[in-house]
Order: sequence, then C-alpha cells, then structure tokens
Amino acid sequence: MTQRVVMYATRYCPYCMSARSLLDDKGVEFQEIRVDNDWEKRREMEVKSRRRTVPQIFIGGRHVGGYDELRALDLAGQLDPLLFAGDATS
Repeated sequence: MTQRVVMYATRYCPYCMSARSLLDDKGVEFQEIRVDNDWEKRREMEVKSRRRTVPQIFIGGRHVGGYDELRALDLAGQLDPLLFAGDATS
C-alpha cells in the first residue's frame, strides 16, 4: 500500500521539478497543491510545515521537508519504507 503523498509546489521551481521527477521515478502518485497564485493554499502550507519555501512534502501525513530532505531519505534507503509502508511487494 502506497502512503498518501502531498506536495505543495509551484510550477517552475527547480526543486519542485526534481521532487516530481523522483516521485515519478518511484511510480508514486501524489497530490500536488499549487501555491503559485493561491495565497490561501500557500498560508496552509506555511502553517502545516512551518516553512515558506517550496516544495513541502508530506508522506502519510508526516512532513518530510523539501526536495533536499526527500533526496536524503532516498539516498539513506529510508524513502521506500515510508512510501510503501505495508506493501509486501516493495
């Protein structure tokens, strides 16, 4: 079972593009909440993550941070267990 992944992002942010690519490479579907011109969603992101930069990524309701943290989890072998918790095929 893949955990629900939510990413607050903007369209052209290079870190957002990298995060999208990493998640796509893993075959993970994610909900992207665009905050380019939606100040309410941007404020929601800031409140939930306590950060102002994009992307802000949540896996299974847990805030994991931005792209750098997502990539670090992957390099440490900790991202797949978060994404595929309870999935016997991963």
